[in-house]
This record gives sequence, structure tokens and C-alpha cells, in this order.
Amino acid sequence: MEEGKPEHYAIDALVGTVLEWGLENNGSFAIEAQFGIASVWGEAEHFYGLVHAHDDHEDEHHEDEDDHEEEHDHHEESHSSGAPFRRIDLKGFVQARYEPNEKLAFSAAWMPYIVTENQGEETKGMKNQVEVGAIYAFGDGDVNFALGDGLESIVDGIFISAKNASGWEADGSYVGNYTDVWPGFGFNYDQLNVTLSGGPRFYTPGAYAKLPSRTDWGGELALEYPVSKSAVLFAHWEPMYSTKGGEGWGKGFQHHVGTGVTFSF
Repeated sequence: MEEGKPEHYAIDALVGTVLEWGLENNGSFAIEAQFGIASVWGEAEHFYGLVHAHDDHEDEHHEDEDDHEEEHDHHEESHSSGAPFRRIDLKGFVQARYEPNEKLAFSAAWMPYIVTENQGEETKGMKNQVEVGAIYAFGDGDVNFALGDGLESIVDGIFISAKNASGWEADGSYVGNYTDVWPGFGFNYDQLNVTLSGGPRFYTPGAYAKLPSRTDWGGELALEYPVSKSAVLFAHWEPMYSTKGGEGWGKGFQHHVGTGVTFSF
């Protein structure tokens, strides 16, 4: 949007555990939990599609007194980062996953995020995101092009996933919910694991946004590479295209990029 391009950068450090039980038919049930800190630059992490609503009367009331400050701030911002360091927040992840067999999996997850200070448009408190989903694999997932697998093996790496997510801000306001129905393809090249997926995102904003429901489009590229028995490097890119604009929300792309390393003890 012309009025600004919000940015969010964070360095997360989380500690977690995974408990898994084997079931018949090669199925399993697992519980995963993580908790840690997020060093925040720019905006805090928030649910997809959050609209920063403004009160018109309040904006008019402060317009004159803010003119001089905005001119000064614009001069300073032109010489500094658009995402300065803000604070250290807390975040968590709890998930239960049930796999009745090797091809089908169901999951439910809760992602709390604690904003530690009132700062700018951020309110101190806990944001919440809840997700439920399912994934079905059409093959055994064992595709490795470095070992001689060819096009005839592609079906073994094809899957389809469905996920519904809902989010709430720290003040308890309901942000909205979306449903992704994305086909995908996963494969290996030697030790590098690559997963591609994409499709429509059916998004319904909360009432506060005063925006209609819409269908956005996006995808994800995820990479994983083990550097040792206990360390795995990962990276992912998730571009999303918003098909409709409105007050406080722009039509166009937004991007989520993440990189990191996971250590297993």
C-alpha cells in the first residue's frame, strides 16, 4: 500500500519436545510442544489478513498536531530501517497429530503469542491462533531423483492438504479465519528434501475489518537439509496474493520467509 509497507522480522529461539506412540496399521499418535522467545523488529507476528483499523474522528483531531512530527519522522525514517528493533516477545506451539495409516494424517494446533509491552499499535497480552487440518498422500513419499527415480515416480510424492485457521489479537478481537486446500509435491535430491504446495485461500475477515470475504492465492516452497544426525537446516518461502483491497488492506503480494536450524538431542 502507498501509505506504508509493514514489515516484520524476528529471531525465534524455542525449546520443544515430541512424544509419539505407534499404532496398528503403521499408524501413530504424537504430541508436540514448543516454547521460547521472539526478538522482534518492526511489527509483531500476527494472524493472516490483519487490518490496522483507524478511527477517522480521532485521526482528524490529531492531524494538525501530528503534521510537524510526521514530517520530522519521515526525514529520520528515510535514513533508518523501516523495521527497528522493538522488544522480546514470547511464543509457543502445541500440536496433536493422529495418523491412522501411512497415507492419512489429522492434526490440531494452538499457537499462542505473548506481546510483552504496549508499543505502537501493539497491545500487551496474548494473541491466539488455532488450526485444524488433514493431509492425504497418494504415494509412499519415497521419491529421490539423485537415486535414479524418474517421472514415473512423481505420483509417490503427490499429496493434498486442507487446513482451517482462526486468529485473535491480544485484546481479544477476532481477526478472521481462512481455509487452504492445497495440492503439493515432495521429493528428495540426495539428502535435500523439497516440498512444493499451493492453491486457494478462502479468507473471511472479522467484523472489525469491514471487508468482504475473498479468495486469495498462494503457495509454499519448503527445504530441509540434514547437516548431521542431530542438526537439520530449513528454509521456506510463502507468497500470498490478496485479490481484493480495501481501507487498511491492499491488493497484491505479501511474503513470509523463514530460515533456521533444528537441533535434536
